[in-house]
Amino acid sequence: MLEPVITGFFRERKETWLKKTIKSSMDENEIHDKKAECEQLFSLEEWLPNAAKRAGQISISSHPCTFSHPSSRKNKNGDTTSVIARSQNQHDGFLRSGNVEVQNDALGNAAALDVYKFLSLETDDSRTLLAHLEDESDLAKALLTIKNASYTELRNGFLAMTKSATDSITSSKIKQVYFPVKDDYHLLSILTPSGIVFDLRKRLDAMRFGDEIKLARDKKRNNAYYEQGYREIYGLTTVGYGGTKPQNISVLNNQNGGKAHLLLSIPPELKKRTDHIPKHDFFTQTVRYQHCRDIFQKLHDLYSKDLNNMHVRAARDEFYLSIMDYIVERLWQLRSVANEQYNSDYHQLPKAQQIWLLEEHEQTRNSTDDWLDDILGSVVNFIVHGYERILGKAALKLSDTEKKYMTKLVGQYKECLR
Repeated sequence: MLEPVITGFFRERKETWLKKTIKSSMDENEIHDKKAECEQLFSLEEWLPNAAKRAGQISISSHPCTFSHPSSRKNKNGDTTSVIARSQNQHDGFLRSGNVEVQNDALGNAAALDVYKFLSLETDDSRTLLAHLEDESDLAKALLTIKNASYTELRNGFLAMTKSATDSITSSKIKQVYFPVKDDYHLLSILTPSGIVFDLRKRLDAMRFGDEIKLARDKKRNNAYYEQGYREIYGLTTVGYGGTKPQNISVLNNQNGGKAHLLLSIPPELKKRTDHIPKHDFFTQTVRYQHCRDIFQKLHDLYSKDLNNMHVRAARDEFYLSIMDYIVERLWQLRSVANEQYNSDYHQLPKAQQIWLLEEHEQTRNSTDDWLDDILGSVVNFIVHGYERILGKAALKLSDTEKKYMTKLVGQYKECLR
């Protein structure tokens, strides 16, 4: 009793053969003869020996060389060795052969593709017929036990599809690299894992064109709720193998019309750091006197008038607080990236500035005030030194009274610095 999948294979082959052979002009006797001929052609007694002879025209490979170059299969040294990766599955986190269950590919004479399809059939135990032949299972023995040929002869004929030459032969048309190993090099031929390539296409197509995805997109267009949601993959590129003759590359390539998808593969975009991360002092490495040049110049114009009235004092206070606003703005800009760009350099900052800048000290910052006196003093020093630096020799000497007033004014807005 044959497995259902094997019976189905022969039924499809018979139907295809009869459609091509039987013509509408034939009479009943001719049709009867053709049906009898069909049964004979696709009987195990006749088809298996014929298929076993043709199996060697196809080479099974997990990494077909023809993806590198269509003409790489044959060269002056003989046929390029067909590679079948037999890597073991491991939880090592790598996308590689062995960790992805994919179908092996095949290349060779298209007239023998039916043999490849036959050996690729999966039986009820989820194993291919090829695997049964390699293991010499009871199913394989029962299938290949016929009158016209011996079991060993048929098995060896089918397994020729997986046999490689004794010597490993590569091709100059395959991309090659010298890989350093200790004090020497190995010459490696770079091959394409076509099974993984086309399994990726199958998964991507399911994500992009599946029925559930279409439903989800329709819901989105109509602003309707859809609890499952869906995912999009952007930046895909479609690559073609084999041009108008994808069958010249491999079986899987032909089945996929010679098209595969490539995921976006470019260097990551690095965030440009617009905020200087201080190592020693926020007030000398992050804020700049030059950014307040106009304010310091206007302050100098006020000082030079030697006037003391309500309007002058209000303008002076506004300039002091504008400089403080600049410092607060830079503070919040730095806090927004400090956690992301945090490193041990922050530990070289004064303790008060660590509390002031870093998220890990937020609780201390909100519950205590002793550290804030150092920050207020630094703000006042920034205003005084900034004025002197920008105006240079033209700067007027600020009195201690003015500095004390400046400290008092800034202290009134200390909560802005918290």
